[in-house]
Parts: sequence; C-alpha cells; structure tokens
Amino acid sequence: MSCSSPDPFVASPSSPSHPVKNHSRYTYRQLQLLRQSSTASPLRVIAHVDLDAFYAQCEMVRLQTPREIPLAVRQWDSLIAINYPARAFGITRMISAKEARKLCPEIVLQHVATFREGEGGKWAYREDSYQRMNTDKVCLDPYRAESRKILKTMKEELSRWYTDLLDEERGLGPHTQIQQASVEKASVDEVFIDLSPLVYGVLLRRYPELQNGPDGDDRVTSLPRPPTTALEWNQGDCLVDLDENETEVDDPDWDDVAMLIGSDIVRAVRTAVWDKLSYTCSAGIAKNKMMAKLGSSSNKPNRQTIVRNRAIQNFLGGFKFTKIRMLGGKLGDQVTALFGTEQVSDLLQVTLEQFRAKLDDDTATWLFGIIRGEDKSEVNPRTQIKSMLSAKSFRPSINSVEQAERWLRIFAADIYGRLVEDGVLEHRRRPKTLALHHRQGAQVRSRQSSIPGSTPIDETLLFDLGRTLLRQVIGDGRAGNVTTKRETEESRRRWYKTLLQPVSRGQHESPAQRHYIGDTGDEPGREQREHASV
Repeated sequence: MSCSSPDPFVASPSSPSHPVKNHSRYTYRQLQLLRQSSTASPLRVIAHVDLDAFYAQCEMVRLQTPREIPLAVRQWDSLIAINYPARAFGITRMISAKEARKLCPEIVLQHVATFREGEGGKWAYREDSYQRMNTDKVCLDPYRAESRKILKTMKEELSRWYTDLLDEERGLGPHTQIQQASVEKASVDEVFIDLSPLVYGVLLRRYPELQNGPDGDDRVTSLPRPPTTALEWNQGDCLVDLDENETEVDDPDWDDVAMLIGSDIVRAVRTAVWDKLSYTCSAGIAKNKMMAKLGSSSNKPNRQTIVRNRAIQNFLGGFKFTKIRMLGGKLGDQVTALFGTEQVSDLLQVTLEQFRAKLDDDTATWLFGIIRGEDKSEVNPRTQIKSMLSAKSFRPSINSVEQAERWLRIFAADIYGRLVEDGVLEHRRRPKTLALHHRQGAQVRSRQSSIPGSTPIDETLLFDLGRTLLRQVIGDGRAGNVTTKRETEESRRRWYKTLLQPVSRGQHESPAQRHYIGDTGDEPGREQREHASV
C-alpha cells in the first residue's frame, strides 16, 4: 500500500485526454447504472468518511487545544475517546483516568457534559462531574451538535459539485440527468456517501467521448477505452496495492478512473470540514459500503484509502473476517469454529459447496460473496431512528417521589433534545407513545401512554406524561407487595434503587409504521456509542 503525508489537501489533476484505443470491459448500460446509483454497476463509487477520535476532537475544538497536546475524554473514571497524541503514550480506552495521568502527566482529561439532579434538565461542563456519578447523567448533546454542523458542511460541498455539474449538464448529451450524491449518517461520527451520480457527471465532462453512447436499448456496446496514460493519484492518498495477477503497468479502465474522481470529491469534502470547522477525518473509497468502511479505518488519522476493484482480494486477504460487519458476533464465532480460522485469506480457499455443507444456503451464499468484497447494500439517505431511551442506574438508590421526579425532568429534557434533532419541530416526525420502565434485578415494571396528537411536544408535556406513568408504576409496586406495614415500606424504598427510564416511542411519516425512539444507558462504554442515522 502506497501512502504519503496527507497534507496539504491538494486536488488530483484530471487525466489528460488522448486518443482512445480498443474497448473497455465495461458497457454503456453499466455507465447508465452508475448514473442511477445502482448497486448492480461495477463502476459504483462509495465513500465512508469517519471523524478521527471524534469526541476528543470536539473537546479540542471547544477548548482550542493545540493539536499536538494529548487529550482524552472521560466519563466518570473511564476514558471514552483518546486523541492521537495521547495514544502515542500507550493510552487506550481500557485504562482509567488515573492510569492515563501516570502514563502522560500533561494529558488534558476533559469530562463529558452532564445533566445534574435538581438543575432543571440543563446540561453543562462541570469540573467535579467525575465525582458526581450519583447526581449527574452523561449528556452527549455537544457532540451531536458538532455532528450536525459537520454533516451540513459535507452536504454543502457535495452540493457545490452537483451545482457545478448542473451548470454544464445541457452540454453533456442526452444521457446525463445528473443526480445528487446520497448521504447516510451511519453514526454520530461517520457517514456513507454514494458518489456514483457525481462521478458519472465528472466522467462525461472530462471524457466527452462517453457522451456519444447508443440510444434506446442498445446499451450492451462496450465503452471506448480510457486514455492509456497512467492515472495521477494524489500523493496524500493511500492506494491499496493491486492483486497478485494485476500490475500497475496495465492500462487503467473506467473503474479506476471513477475511483480517481471519487477520491477528488472526498478530498474536497474533507478539506471543507477542516477549513470551516477544524475537524480532520479519514475516508475509504471503494465500490461498496463494506470495502469503503474497511478502507477508512486502515490509515487513520487524516488520510483517505482507495481500494480499486483490482485490489480488493489483496486488501481483504490481510483482514480477519470478524472485522467485517455482521461477522463480528455469533455468526463470526460459528464460522471460526466450523472452519478453524478467522482469516479471510483462509476462507477464500473454501468452496461454495463446502460452505453450504456446514451453513444454510442463504448464509453460505452471503458469506462466499462477502469475503470476496461483494456487498449490494444501498446508501440510505434517511435511516430512521428506531428508539430513544434516557436511563440511569442509581447508586446509591433514590428513595422519594420528589427525587424521582427531578430525574424525570432530566430524562424529558434529554429525549426532547433528540426529538428536536430528529425533526419534531419541523413536523417531519412525531413520537406516538411514551413509556416508563423500572428495573430491579430481573424484575421490570412498565407503563406507557399515548402522546396526544393535538398537543405540541415540549419538555413539559414529556415530563407531565412521565410523572403520571411514574405514579402508576409506583402504585403497581405497592399493590404487588402489600402484606404488613413494614414490608410495604421496604417495598416503597426498593422502588427507587436501580433504574428509571422514560422511553419515547414514535412513528414514521406513515401512521401505520410504529417504531421505538433510543439511546443507550449511562454506564461507561455504552452511552458514548450512538448509531442513529439521518
């Protein structure tokens, strides 16, 4: 793999136009599938853009910390994000804040913002938060706010490319109809981008010979060959080495040219995020989501990795298949046990028939393709959030209705903030049900209530509904434990020991589609991971 310094962000020069010889292995139909962002197009170009140590970068930007200063974000005594200067000291998320200080005395340890009991559901950065786990609740709103700004900046840059192409579209021939790039927010710090329609437009602009394609259904005709001159890849990019049976002296085909154009667009997106907001991000550019995601993590920080079609087998061969999405859990364990390996290179020797002998047909077929870099999943511009959950484990237990209601205000504020982000104020979506759960050990008591459709949603409404449900849950607990006065009082105290959760359930634009709206819990290692997509 060839890599060099990622700075400065310099656009690659377009390939020179030379006389075209022979024919490409790709067809005009496949070129049109590229325009349509079809997963069937072998010319498809997908990017995965991932913010580098995102939470740590957010705090560096907020505190205006120089980029060479070691910094980690803490949640209580655990570290949930470490910047790259701190990682050089051997600091990882597996160690405590105290241990990190020993490894690097000058490290900046910034606690996440928190809500605090009794302060009306308002979050703040507090110097003593790490000592107040019993009164504070983690708040990720600052990171979500930065994520929204970054996503907006990315979309603006992509729109700039789109607008530039629209200005020239009338002169690009009858088969253009250029579309916007699709953007899928995969989590708070990563996005997938389907660059295919933009790449298509740039291809037609740079190579006018592609505009004169056949009309009607005669699309099986091969494309003309691209210029045979070697493509000029940007020196800051990481170019994955080709497969064993491929060489760089081979003439490039249109899939290589498409990847080059895609890398130019992604570099421009990353540059815009840096110039406007001072965030660095890494990226992977490949023919599908799986390969792009593996690529983005290969050369962090602040670099982009290009996995050409002719380099897929060489690239995948160095991975454990458990790094591939859907193969990191039970299925991955099963495959490891059945075939005695975790390496993609070993599984490539297994035939489809051998897979089918040990797995069901669907799983065998999927596994056979995925380890060869095949992934037909689409970039979904709007992946609906299924649920929103605000929760806390109480240590020590709380023991009064008044204290429980103070926490309800925090939960209501927490959920309302995310509803606003999800478009409740613009009436794009509206929650339908509010539920409250209490868990003590293995016992869970729950109540839920419909949210009136005619009432504007705000913190007060969520709190009032939650308070009603709380009293119902308390009543359920008392009714199930009434024996003697002493036992009743003990039951009343137990009701506030462990977990209190209001949960907002919602609906998509269609009233028939019910879903559950959510975030994770308050313990280290869970709340910092958010996978809602927009």
